[in-house]
Amino acid sequence: MASSSTVIAMIVILLMGSTSAKLSTTFYSKSCPRLLNTVNSGVRAAVAKEKRMGASLLRLFFHDCFVQGCDGSILLDDTPSFRGEQTALPNNNSARGYNVIDNIKTKVEKVCPGIVSCADILAIAARDSTVLLGGPSWEVKLGRRDSRTASFSKANDGRLPLATSSLGNLINRFKVVGLSAKDMVALSGSHTIGQASCVTFRTRIYNESNIDASFAKIRQGRCPRTTGSGDRNLVPLDPKTPNFFDNDYYKNLINKKGLLHSDQVLYNGGSTDSLVNIYSKKPSKFNSDFAIAMSKMGDISPLTGSKGEIRKKCGRVN
Repeated sequence: MASSSTVIAMIVILLMGSTSAKLSTTFYSKSCPRLLNTVNSGVRAAVAKEKRMGASLLRLFFHDCFVQGCDGSILLDDTPSFRGEQTALPNNNSARGYNVIDNIKTKVEKVCPGIVSCADILAIAARDSTVLLGGPSWEVKLGRRDSRTASFSKANDGRLPLATSSLGNLINRFKVVGLSAKDMVALSGSHTIGQASCVTFRTRIYNESNIDASFAKIRQGRCPRTTGSGDRNLVPLDPKTPNFFDNDYYKNLINKKGLLHSDQVLYNGGSTDSLVNIYSKKPSKFNSDFAIAMSKMGDISPLTGSKGEIRKKCGRVN
């Protein structure tokens, strides 16, 4: 007879399968055939205006999915009677791109009113951003609906990994949402694009020993030691090709040039060193694994069927 823990595990697997099965790459093929082109056009315009926005949209999707599933909850603005996820520690003055998703939603509403969720628009935008910056493509499964709630407390409780995370914490946080250590290492490669603020890497460049000395010194030029001084100064996560999606991130780790503590822990004598080595030498393997992991991440606890709603505006519930 199966143990209670085995039965619970089987139920969880069945529930995950039943929700993700409702997502489909052709979900809007008849109800909104112009969707993909409309989103792509909006992402192209935003990235052309500011390259960094591609990384920001990719990160926004990650921060949405890890809190209460890929449900667009991070897009909900605070109101006098409601506090959402945008001002939680991992997002405050950090997560960005809300206006881009809002603008795309407005355009989608013109061609397909009341049909497409903000959660799905964000999922497509993350893929298109990656491709525009030179990264891999993948077919985005669609059919998510938008949440009517968001959770400031969940966004703050550690389920969103911080720049100070240990390797064990990273592995565990990804495991909780059904992603493997391999998925985690591949998804961390998104730090091949984008920027980080001084406050997130100050301790690393001044206090840690597993860092290239010249790299640390250069970064100290943009990030004073004193807390409160230059906290929001930005530097690229990948100094060599900051606006191009490639595998240089992993080469940086091998050379002890990971900007964040949570980057360098992936290559510091631990269980993920071998994967970092592989991705540093085989960009096609990295691209393939990244695409697979992104698709898996998009399956985290979607609202489908009659759950949630299709928001008219992404920043507020209907």
